[in-house]
Amino acid sequence: MNYLSVDTISKSYGERVLFESITFGISKGDKIALIANNGSGKSTLLKIIASIDNPDEGKISFKKGVSTAYLPQVSDFDDNLSIREVIDNTPTKVRQLIKEYNSHLKQIEKNNNTLNNNILEELTNKMDKYNAWDYDSRIQKVLSIFNLNDTQKKISTLSGGQKKRLSLALLLIDDPELLLLDEPTNHLDIEMIEWLEKYLQQQSITLLMVTHDRYFLDRVCNRILELEDGTLYNHKGNYSYFLEKRAIRESNFNTELSKAGKLLKKELEWIRQSPKARTTKSKARINSFNTLKKKVSGKKIKQELKLDVKMSRVGGKILELKKVYKSYNNLKILQGFDYTFKKGDRIGIIGKNGVGKSTFLNIITGNETADSGKINIGETIVFGYFSQNGIEIKEDKRVIDCLKDIAEVIEMSNGSKITASQLLTHFMFPPNAQHTYISKLSGGEQRRLFLLMTLMKNPNFLILDEPTNDLDLITLNRLEEFLIDFQGCLLIVSHDRYFMDKLTNHLFIFKGDGVIKDEYSTYSEFRQKQIEEEKENKSTHLNTKNELKNNKSNKVSYKDKYEYEQLSKEIQSLEKDKKNLEEELINQSLSFEEIQGISLKLNEVITELDSKTDRWIELDELF
Repeated sequence: MNYLSVDTISKSYGERVLFESITFGISKGDKIALIANNGSGKSTLLKIIASIDNPDEGKISFKKGVSTAYLPQVSDFDDNLSIREVIDNTPTKVRQLIKEYNSHLKQIEKNNNTLNNNILEELTNKMDKYNAWDYDSRIQKVLSIFNLNDTQKKISTLSGGQKKRLSLALLLIDDPELLLLDEPTNHLDIEMIEWLEKYLQQQSITLLMVTHDRYFLDRVCNRILELEDGTLYNHKGNYSYFLEKRAIRESNFNTELSKAGKLLKKELEWIRQSPKARTTKSKARINSFNTLKKKVSGKKIKQELKLDVKMSRVGGKILELKKVYKSYNNLKILQGFDYTFKKGDRIGIIGKNGVGKSTFLNIITGNETADSGKINIGETIVFGYFSQNGIEIKEDKRVIDCLKDIAEVIEMSNGSKITASQLLTHFMFPPNAQHTYISKLSGGEQRRLFLLMTLMKNPNFLILDEPTNDLDLITLNRLEEFLIDFQGCLLIVSHDRYFMDKLTNHLFIFKGDGVIKDEYSTYSEFRQKQIEEEKENKSTHLNTKNELKNNKSNKVSYKDKYEYEQLSKEIQSLEKDKKNLEEELINQSLSFEEIQGISLKLNEVITELDSKTDRWIELDELF
């Protein structure tokens, strides 16, 4: 039986039909990506499966006992709580099990009968199954992976990337069997994305996700579900295979429609010439005509994003930064940064969350002030700045009015002019959507509109801060086509490795503590170089160890010998402590607080044991 079965579900909002009679199943080990345009209902479909929303019709069925977890696109945490409080207040399955187990222990103290003992045995088996005895140490391990060790930090102080990592940590603590992920890579730095990529590649993990990250799709997924015009298409294979099959499908569809269009034209001429009196044969032909007309008129014209806006002239002087410094208390962002931008620069900015990438962009555009240094901007420079926060627009404003506020008519590079409405149509906002209020747009549709507003200002220095978040794949492809031909300076902050590889050939690598490395390469070239350096460093370290071991002239000091002997005794003692604590945890009469205390002690002992064992091995190689 499938882990999950989706049986003929449909969903509409008023007159807007998202999808009808969708059916598919998910088996163990499936790694499925759900692909659709923004506003097509892919996030809604995930919410329905996660029981956060309800379908109009149809049924969702899960295999009995399968544990699931849902990651929303945007996490809703209470800003007043700390990380620890959020974790403690999250009703995870294992936490509920521990609570039930401890409650039943108290029940047995009052009434120790066969029935209660049988229930306790069943709960004990569940505690074993879900590894609930060392739950707190597991939580600490997961938090450590996501670099969230300071659990007293308030949610209000966390960056978007830190909140996303906390959401993922909460999701993975219970080790669910089926993961439902809505844009899991949004706001994560590249290092964290690569970790998540490797984690999800494991055979035991089953997932259904919405993501626009094409490298992620290619490396993780073994099946693609495409939602288009309310119809679901099923493709086995990764994203590259899906692109091939979709191209064939669309080519066949266009050929069929072309033939149908030509036939319709002939039939229309016959209908107009035919006499009013109809024979049975002609009535059948009329019925066929009506069916054919419905098919052709139902053809959806695929709107393309054509952005060829005229760019302002770039003068000789563009942008110059000289000895620029910026810090926030003890956090250093820039330490004497120097760079002179040249015409045609295509620079990608990478680095972990919190190292100051967005601050750097704000300093360039004048939204923040540097502590010291000079920032000289050329007179002809027109910035186009697409920030993570988007543009502040009143929600009661209509889409068309947002563009008309910038310009009624836009001049293209070839001298022709188009209206704001025509440009919106090119940008996949058809006429019937242009009078929609901002409040009614999906997150991706809003981002698409903000991006268009940025590009309409005819910038010659374009700055994009995480432009791929919440954009669908079709919009991304069209945006890339425009940016490839863009003749001005391009500065991009993005976690999307595919996007960076395609558009940049020069990197600013923010390493933290104000250090910025200037690297002339694509991201993939840089990452490959990093991997080779890491391998070389490991090899050098290993060779050094072997040389020390084989070098007979290398004398071991008395201090090293004494430490070596003491470590042997300490390791034996810690092994004994570890065994005793593990045996204590088996005691079924322990309270939840006692289990927590013993688990913390056990975690401390294991950490100390690992540390002393590593040191013992290091000294042992000297003898």
